[in-house]
Amino acid sequence: MPTVWQSGIIPYRINQGKIEVLLITTSSGKHWVIPKGWIAPWMTSSSSAAKEAIEEAGVIGTVTTPAIGRYSTQKLGYSYQIEVFSMRVEEELETYPEAKRRQRQWMSPSQAVKKVRSLELKRLLIQFRESYTSGE
Repeated sequence: MPTVWQSGIIPYRINQGKIEVLLITTSSGKHWVIPKGWIAPWMTSSSSAAKEAIEEAGVIGTVTTPAIGRYSTQKLGYSYQIEVFSMRVEEELETYPEAKRRQRQWMSPSQAVKKVRSLELKRLLIQFRESYTSGE
């Protein structure tokens, strides 16, 4: 099975002293995920993840490097390896390229863990929540 490398991002903000993460729906609208996509040959993984955040979720911010982890998934005969970064959101756009194709929703990291289907993505969200609350 061919491997495809992608990058993804966990957008987050602090709202009334509590951390919230932003999830989006898949283009089919059936599942909740993080923004992710193909890495263009001329881009770094982190800059590609930031681009996906703008296109798919309409958010702009500061990407934290290095990546917080990686997860894998399989779809249509391909194995996807997704390198995941976090991004503190500084601006939320009203209009963005995929606004009509996706919903977006802010929620606690614990709620996000319950909403996503991928066990590996759940693990990364838990890791993100724990690293944030421990002050890292």
